[in-house]
Amino acid sequence: MAKTTTVSKVTKEYVEDGRLHILQDKHIPEYVTVVRIHGPFLFGAAEKLSKVTDYAEELTPVVILRLRNMTAIDATGLLALEDLADRLHRSGRILILCGARPQPAKLMRQAEFERHVGR
Repeated sequence: MAKTTTVSKVTKEYVEDGRLHILQDKHIPEYVTVVRIHGPFLFGAAEKLSKVTDYAEELTPVVILRLRNMTAIDATGLLALEDLADRLHRSGRILILCGARPQPAKLMRQAEFERHVGR
């Protein structure tokens, strides 16, 4: 867990870089559902995604999974995301991932996660 923890000064650049990702005052169309993962998505936490996965057929046509605040992922978390992606695609929905941090993005590339979500 120590590798997922960072301590750094908040700079003007950090604030500006984050401004793009703020959802307040932005229009989200009715056909879009935004889901976020906050914190490490490791063994034990992965089951929390079932709140979304179990109701995949009831979701809007487009689902955006915000990973900006997901600090780390392990194999169990990756399997949960693969399951979500596969279920959404089987039900004709589109899954868009955004904002993955370096460690989760690297693991997803190594596991060829794009086979589940596309490039």
